[in-house]
Amino acid sequence: MDTQNVGKAHTGGICPPDDEQCLKLEKAAIKIQAWWRGNVVRRTLLHAALRALVIQCWWRSVQAKTLEQRRRLALRVYTCQEWAVVKVQAQVRMWQARRRFLQARQAACVIQSYWRWHASQTRGLIRGCYEVRASRLELDIEILMT
Repeated sequence: MDTQNVGKAHTGGICPPDDEQCLKLEKAAIKIQAWWRGNVVRRTLLHAALRALVIQCWWRSVQAKTLEQRRRLALRVYTCQEWAVVKVQAQVRMWQARRRFLQARQAACVIQSYWRWHASQTRGLIRGCYEVRASRLELDIEILMT
């Protein structure tokens, strides 16, 4: 029974206007209708809240996935840049080491050439001793080769 129907029934002549029993029934019907409508509204709100919760959970998972993808992409870019820096540093260090090696080799070649020139100038120096005796000359010759 609807409140409007109860009101119509009350005014329509089903219940006399001064009947207490009828007024109690009308108030009880109004209370039952209010309780039922409250239950329906609460159930509807509960369903709406649950649906909103499901949508929120889905949206948060989508956001977490995109955030994770962005984080991984940033990590990949960072590692690529770091590897590039390491490779460039390695190339520069290799170039510096090679340049120092070539300079040292050139210096060694210069030192060796001067040493060889010096050794060739002193090589073959005739060392010996000689003695003059009464009728002949004795000569001991030693040739040093280094």
